Amino acid sequence: MSRIGSKPIDLTDGVEVIVSSGTVTVKGSKGELSFKPSKDLSIDIKDNVLFVTPRDEEKKTREVHGLTRTLISNMIEGVKNGFVKNLEFTGVGYRAQVEGRDLVLNLGYSHPIRYTPKDGIEIKVEKNVISVSGIDKQAVGQVAAEIRSFRKPEPYKGKGIKYEGEHIRRKAGKSAAKGAA
Repeated sequence: MSRIGSKPIDLTDGVEVIVSSGTVTVKGSKGELSFKPSKDLSIDIKDNVLFVTPRDEEKKTREVHGLTRTLISNMIEGVKNGFVKNLEFTGVGYRAQVEGRDLVLNLGYSHPIRYTPKDGIEIKVEKNVISVSGIDKQAVGQVAAEIRSFRKPEPYKGKGIKYEGEHIRRKAGKSAAKGAA
């Protein structure tokens, strides 16, 4: 049995969970998310506590037990508080701005990059920090990864877009290698 899957989920105030016809719907102050779990799992709510239990001990059921519990927990967290990923960009002449819903990036290419996020995702820019926020954890992470992929941080000068708190291992350039010989 999964250690993560066997943990109960406390349903806090302001979050409503509905389990009907094989679909879990979570409603909260920020919005609504739904998820269709495996038919091999049973989802029960007793006294404001949600339990995910396997119906059998098949390998496939054991594989999705902890995943399903984590996905439901993330849905509850998302509709209650939301998720935020911050990206920092560094480089001479690098700029980012929001025009309507689109993010416009000038990253040293011959043209600006215009990125339109998925529905339910909000992008804000302050100085050299891009904030990606929304209620779906997977969608927020995917949008942040797509924005980062436009100019990944390079190890020589450290220019590019990186996650907040990400450490980029710097390499010595040619002059440092030449002096060592």
